[in-house]
Amino acid sequence: MADDKSFDLIVIGAGPGGYVAAIRAAQLGLNVACIDKRKSLGGTCLNIGCIPSKALLQSSEHYTHALHGLAAHGVKTGKVSFDLDAMMDHKNKVVEDNTKGIEFLFKKNKVTAFHGTARIENAHAVQVTSESGDTETLTTGAVLIATGSESAPLPGLEIDEKRIVTSTGALTLENVPKHLVVVGAGYIGLEMGSVWALSLIHI
Repeated sequence: MADDKSFDLIVIGAGPGGYVAAIRAAQLGLNVACIDKRKSLGGTCLNIGCIPSKALLQSSEHYTHALHGLAAHGVKTGKVSFDLDAMMDHKNKVVEDNTKGIEFLFKKNKVTAFHGTARIENAHAVQVTSESGDTETLTTGAVLIATGSESAPLPGLEIDEKRIVTSTGALTLENVPKHLVVVGAGYIGLEMGSVWALSLIHI
């Protein structure tokens, strides 16, 4: 298709399901667009899910190992200190490197990225609304929906991302919480619980 707003396939969602599908479809010869409301590609997993969670978990495990594990190997470290800001900076760098990697793969495979909210108008048209409110309509032969998931609210609790947080807020806490209750035993809940439990050792 010659029109820069007309595609063989439009993928809605740039998470692990969406970006992999978009890249593979492009490799198979389709003209592909991928729409995501975030400015950075990668969806929940790379931006506010498993990748930053595992980066924090690795840092907290290194800290715990330095405190308790190295001495058994004859390695003397002296007083081990904890730097939450540096830990967060490392997490952010890991996320940035991964999202830039997807940008590179999109360019390499000629996948066109659109940043905005998608609305399916009909079987062959998708409207994209940017953060500023501008809209444009893309036409397509097919649409693939890979929009992922969001945290489920609990009745009677108002999420403020400071005291009552979702997994997103748990990834950006400014201080190590002295007490933390995790509701949900999925991989993010378990990892966040482990990160902050291990980090509590320094208090």
